[in-house]
Amino acid sequence: MKKAVLLLNLGSPDSLAVEDVKSYLGEFLMDERVIDVPGPLRTLLVKGIILNTRPRQSAEAYEKVWTDEGSPLIVTSKKQQALLSEKLDIPVYLAMRYRNPSTPDVIRQMKKDGIEHVFVIPLYPHYSMSSYETAFIHCTEQMKECGFDVPYDILQPYYNDPDYIDCLVERALPFLSQDYDHLLFSFHGIPERHLRKSDPTGSHCLSCDNCCDMSSPAHATCYRHQCLETVKAFVKKANIPGDQFSTTFQSRLGRDPWLQPYTDFTLENLPQHGKKKLLVICPAFISDCLETLEEINMSGRESFMEAGGETFDMIPCLNDSPKWIDFMAAKTQDWQSRPADELTSQMRWFYPQPKTAQSS
Repeated sequence: MKKAVLLLNLGSPDSLAVEDVKSYLGEFLMDERVIDVPGPLRTLLVKGIILNTRPRQSAEAYEKVWTDEGSPLIVTSKKQQALLSEKLDIPVYLAMRYRNPSTPDVIRQMKKDGIEHVFVIPLYPHYSMSSYETAFIHCTEQMKECGFDVPYDILQPYYNDPDYIDCLVERALPFLSQDYDHLLFSFHGIPERHLRKSDPTGSHCLSCDNCCDMSSPAHATCYRHQCLETVKAFVKKANIPGDQFSTTFQSRLGRDPWLQPYTDFTLENLPQHGKKKLLVICPAFISDCLETLEEINMSGRESFMEAGGETFDMIPCLNDSPKWIDFMAAKTQDWQSRPADELTSQMRWFYPQPKTAQSS
């Protein structure tokens, strides 16, 4: 049986041209798992309002981080693909949820290449309907549309996998050995309603202040719980004192409540509390991208320093670090070595279907 690995990531504009940025944003924001409102309202918001102003602003932001090779996210993802290929005896494909290399194009190529069994590795450590879920569901839908009827298995969220935590800690060690006052864990934010829609119990998420510490089936699809678990595992492994770190959420959009505390507010407030030498890490992102390079390392740095900060060091994402490549290789080799019936029962998609705008 001819097996293969498929890496899934978010995506990026094809170029800095405003029209390319507009195409990317349109595809991204029209996803019902990103802006989860009824279709007509989503169309009005995205095509009638956001796409009239946001593309030019986003193009200017992308220009600050764009490389000679292109988008940092795409460039790094391709490096990961190449390095992982060197460690495996099966092909490794790379697809983006939005834009290129597009998921349907890559699936058609796998079909053409005669692939008979696929191991999907989402480049998202944590579950959320707007990242992990939408990428995988889109992948399975495109497989059906393309007539690519083969078995597939998915690497489940690895937010607390000891080997993933080891990757993060090793990446951070050179920075943790420096003199610093505070370590800030900044995760990509999501609207609070996404937690509730992803909650299979329908009653646990955000029901009380400490819901993430209370055992519940909801944790399998709870982004907030999984982010906090990553932090707990990291600080335990790295031996970070409890008063020397905090967790925040970035990149909010719109007026609805998003997960808190907010990263931008925290960066402005930390110097006032004597936290003037700052380290920042973004564990929700495997690859450095606009949200880490521009939003945090440029805009966030500026806000922190203007508020009285003294030093600001951004810990890079895992990117193409050897330990991260080894992590993916080990997961793939484990997948290759398991009997097919065991994979089907233990590694297939096990999450409930999302409560989207149409079904909520």
